Amino acid sequence: MLRDMYRRLLESLHINGRDLTVFLLSLLLAFSVWLLHNLSLNYSDLVSIPVTAQSNIEGHSAFSSNSCLVVARCRTTGFNLIRNHYSYKVKTVFFNQADLVSEGGEDFSISANSLNTYFKEIFGDDVSLESFVTQNILFRFPYENHKKVPVQPVVMIGYSPQYMASGTVTTVPDSVTVYGEPFRLEKIDRVLTRAIEHENVKSSLHGAVKLEKAAGVRYSDDEVNYSLPVTRYVEVRSQVKVVARGVPAGRDFSIYPSSAQVVFRCAFPMTEDPTFETGFHVDYKEFQNSINGRCVARINRVPDGVIDYQIYPEVFECVESLRR
Repeated sequence: MLRDMYRRLLESLHINGRDLTVFLLSLLLAFSVWLLHNLSLNYSDLVSIPVTAQSNIEGHSAFSSNSCLVVARCRTTGFNLIRNHYSYKVKTVFFNQADLVSEGGEDFSISANSLNTYFKEIFGDDVSLESFVTQNILFRFPYENHKKVPVQPVVMIGYSPQYMASGTVTTVPDSVTVYGEPFRLEKIDRVLTRAIEHENVKSSLHGAVKLEKAAGVRYSDDEVNYSLPVTRYVEVRSQVKVVARGVPAGRDFSIYPSSAQVVFRCAFPMTEDPTFETGFHVDYKEFQNSINGRCVARINRVPDGVIDYQIYPEVFECVESLRR
């Protein structure tokens, strides 16, 4: 009976089956256009986002053990509002340590004023803030074992002819805090960088390098900045006398050979001849502590502008006797 009534209604309206299909499709299309238009408009509404904190607080875990709900009145499109209302994913946000206020022990809070800085990370780029409903949130960062160790650069550098390092590689920071279980920490006394590799170097080096990771631990920094002073040099060769120092009275002390060839590497341009400003000696106390009487010659003073030097031979035979 209902089918007959429906058929008679269509006949009275002069609508056949094809016209009805077109009509329903047109109605659906119109509704879709209306819905898309309205969802693309901006609206003001409350948005709630669950957040887990990440930070680099010394002595504490990198991640909070709890999550907090951050609520704010925002203005954004209908699409974003629907997405935020039905999204249950917890966002992890990195908070600067300076913005976290210690509440004692493992608890750290952050105020609404400080949250302004992290609004985009929490709510997204296409959302504008009207006001925070949440005024203060509290995160708990559990204590974690840690210790501070130096950073050791791993250097593989080749220099252009007549160029060399005029100092050592320095890093900033020069040490990092390592976090982990006690049995892992006790095996770590330094942290290595990845290889700093350069070829044909003829100017000072600056850059950033990652740290080599160790299993089961984390670092307060993932990379460090390094620098290495590089200069052009000239070589100055000289024959120098090697003398004894600290020999007690009444004893003769002989050094073989009594002179040596020295090659000074001096920063370019060289202002003074380094051979006039220094000398070399063998220390009597070092001779006493030696097993076979062989000693290394020491420079009295490194002249200004000298980057490095080499002496030939490197080891000298020393003989002591009573003076007659």
